[in-house]
Amino acid sequence: MVIFQNNQYLRSIELKRESINSFREYPFCLPSIKHLKSLEFHPKVTFIVGENGSGKSTILEAIAVAFGFNAEGGTRNFNFSTSETHSELHNYIKLIKGIRIPKDGFFLRAESFYNLATNIDDLEREVPGLLSSYGGRSLHQQSHGESFFSVFMNRFRGRGLYILDEPEAALSPSRQMAMISKIHELVKQDSQFVIATHSPIIMAYPNAVVYEIKDAIRKVNYEETEHYQIMKSFINNTDKMLDILMND
Repeated sequence: MVIFQNNQYLRSIELKRESINSFREYPFCLPSIKHLKSLEFHPKVTFIVGENGSGKSTILEAIAVAFGFNAEGGTRNFNFSTSETHSELHNYIKLIKGIRIPKDGFFLRAESFYNLATNIDDLEREVPGLLSSYGGRSLHQQSHGESFFSVFMNRFRGRGLYILDEPEAALSPSRQMAMISKIHELVKQDSQFVIATHSPIIMAYPNAVVYEIKDAIRKVNYEETEHYQIMKSFINNTDKMLDILMND
């Protein structure tokens, strides 16, 4: 049984349902949000998983923005905006925080990483030396996967709240396994993670809670997730699965 602690950075969120005019409008029409009342976070790692369009990234974005992060990613000091595409959900959730304040934090999302990398280059011209915190080289001078991994490995310093939206999108399986090691290292340095992912590799991190979104949000064991079950079936029965998929 997971014991949620008062001294974690983010204990839970509550949806301010009484303030919502209509659950027929986006994003409140999403089943995951329509049925949401509250969500508790593990003091170390919380995974939110679900099919495309289930609302996991929308929920994660709202948590990040409500906590003070830029909607397109970065630290709480980033204020760039290329387009106002984030939902208004952050205005309708209440954050229940612990007694400790994180010393570090980052919102890392695959969807808008290019914009983040561009802003870091702009800031480097204003504050020379900033790139040293991101591996010492422009993120645009690396592949998407290399730059994404470089931010995670170099910029995350510990004692922080880290919100990651589909980090596997840019990473090979071996880099995803390396991410597990880095997550564990940061957890031992008093960090807390909230991660939306499709990756059965990343969500295998053991000291965590997994929430799966279907019609609603429910807590599940790792092996119960649809992602794990589909991947296991495919790997263990590749030829049979391919025959079914290709109707041969």
